[in-house]
Amino acid sequence: MRILVDADACPVKEEIYKVAFRHAVPVTIVSNSHLRVPDHPLIGREVVSDSFDAADDWIAERVRAKAIVITADILLADRCIKSGASVIAPNGKPFTANSIGAAVATRAIMADLRAGGDAIGGPPPFSKADRSRFLSSLDETLVRLKRG
Repeated sequence: MRILVDADACPVKEEIYKVAFRHAVPVTIVSNSHLRVPDHPLIGREVVSDSFDAADDWIAERVRAKAIVITADILLADRCIKSGASVIAPNGKPFTANSIGAAVATRAIMADLRAGGDAIGGPPPFSKADRSRFLSSLDETLVRLKRG
């Protein structure tokens, strides 16, 4: 079991470390640039090229069942779910086999609207409630995976 983090824009890295230390689960921070990570044996860092989707590809190629992926990227979430991984967005909402199809479809519709020049808003600002929900969701997922 391990946690893989799509880290470049991840707002919950400190929360991930906190939960990972408590459960003694290794974490790999994957990014396109050098990010500071705690000097701890459970924390690893993988800096990939700055090419498009390099971090996503690195994660998707190495993810396995019993892994937890932290990402807001819907297409990466889809790839990881197909590999049997658990996927959690930084706002704490899990991506599941039942929900990912609708998320991918919504993403495509929004991309089409943006491409057509429609002014649509982005996601709501990240909040304390999102941070709290993330902590709870990550902890619950780790407990569930440990139980088998």
